[in-house]
Amino acid sequence: MQRIALHTRIKPGREADYDRVHAVIPAELDAALRAAGVHSWEIWRDGRDLFHLVEVEDYRAMRRALADHPANVPWQARMAELLEIQDDYSGDDLGIGKVWELP
Repeated sequence: MQRIALHTRIKPGREADYDRVHAVIPAELDAALRAAGVHSWEIWRDGRDLFHLVEVEDYRAMRRALADHPANVPWQARMAELLEIQDDYSGDDLGIGKVWELP
């Protein structure tokens, strides 16, 4: 199991829209995330900054599985309207590097 931290940023003035869209994600997206090995995905917001913690079996495999998934493509298009930088699921994103943890 991997724990991956991510940071994204909401476009100015779109905070309420982001919160509203995430109040309930589509059931098809929930199923796709779980099928791709996601066990947990939490998002915290501080102003426009979003901090994600993802617990997933294999983060890179999850991204490959979701890149063209019919439930994820429209979701990412919606997120592109709200986030400063669109995630096109290309490349080998590894998330934020861990510096320290309390043992």
